[in-house]
Amino acid sequence: MDQYHPKRKRNEIISEGEKTALLKAGNHVTIALCDNNIPYIVTMSYGLDAECNVLYFHCANKGDKLDFIRKNANACATLIKDNGYLETRCDHDYESLVIRGAMCIVDELAEKKHGLQIILNHLEKDPQPIFDRNIKDDHSYDGVTIIKMSIDSSIGKKYMG
Repeated sequence: MDQYHPKRKRNEIISEGEKTALLKAGNHVTIALCDNNIPYIVTMSYGLDAECNVLYFHCANKGDKLDFIRKNANACATLIKDNGYLETRCDHDYESLVIRGAMCIVDELAEKKHGLQIILNHLEKDPQPIFDRNIKDDHSYDGVTIIKMSIDSSIGKKYMG
């Protein structure tokens, strides 16, 4: 697929470092999925594994998003850092990232553990109490689904005044 690009080149975030910083600072993305021309969109919190260039998500063991991913793994996600509307200028201060990649449901226990650790480390200042409360043993992971999205490409934009 041809890569899309911002119409205003001056607003483009080109640096991979800036894109990674935006992902590290964020906590949720909106994900678009499609099956047989039926669209589905959902907002989810995530954890970034910057070394592997993937996002991890968690959800219930059943639901529409899992059905869509099983039928078509291709996904697009959007992260927006909203810095506010600029009154009297009819403009908006923002940073955004559009990510394309493939999503898969993680089956292997070791990767489920890794994915959940990545998510909670990303979202929580102190993830240990959540683990202590919810993860008693390996069977505890049976009650949660971990999804992984590869970051195959990304386009970033930001307000440049």
